[in-house]
Amino acid sequence: MNVITQAVPKARHRRLEPRPAAVSFGEERLHRKQRLAATFRLFARYGFDQGLAGHVTVRDPEFPDQYWINPLAVHFSQIKVSDLQLVGHDGTILIGDRPVNAAGFTIHSALHKARPDVIAAAHTHSTYGKAFSVLGTELLPLTQDSCAFYEDHVVFDPFSGVVLDDSEGERLAETLGSRKALILQNHGLLTVGPSVEAAAWWFISMDNAAHAQLLAQAAGPVKPIAPGVARLTASQVGTHQGGYFSFQPLWDWIVAQEPDLLD
Repeated sequence: MNVITQAVPKARHRRLEPRPAAVSFGEERLHRKQRLAATFRLFARYGFDQGLAGHVTVRDPEFPDQYWINPLAVHFSQIKVSDLQLVGHDGTILIGDRPVNAAGFTIHSALHKARPDVIAAAHTHSTYGKAFSVLGTELLPLTQDSCAFYEDHVVFDPFSGVVLDDSEGERLAETLGSRKALILQNHGLLTVGPSVEAAAWWFISMDNAAHAQLLAQAAGPVKPIAPGVARLTASQVGTHQGGYFSFQPLWDWIVAQEPDLLD
């Protein structure tokens, strides 16, 4: 699904430059929460919502052992900044009055503990991600876009049910290692990044790559990109900085379309 239907005038001539450092924890917290709320709105547009499943988190800048997450049973298309809840690594809801997804807590708590470099993590039951996950294989470097994940993702196998046990969350984090993405066997996709923007873009891009590979393999034999070229291309299109910048047009577009997400 292509969610960009028109250019946002104010963004047409924006230069792609690194974001200035926040001057306070409050400013950085607001930035992260706004991008997190925007991510849920975008994921709704892509059709990534699925009942009670799906969660995206961002680490709090002032208290790194706490993270912001979506409340349970609120449709992605309705999530606002004010709906986001702050959760501690022990599962205590510090800000918010609604329950959170138990599997989401187990997965994200383990990831944030194991990877201090991870600021945000995304997991939903997207259709193409689920379909691809049943193959039990990594993505092939079939296109320039899929090369972003070359040698930077892995399959988490086997499927053992809903991730509710702490040891399962720890095994998931261990399997991910230093990579940016995981294919959960018979389950779906998970991506991480040093910013909400990067983690969100990698999820959108990975689901798209899974879709493209499913289509290509259904059409006939495929011809992967040679390892050396795939590795070079990954260094060009698979950086977290690239993921951050790739998210910016989507941010401009969704805020223009649904400004209430900032409430």
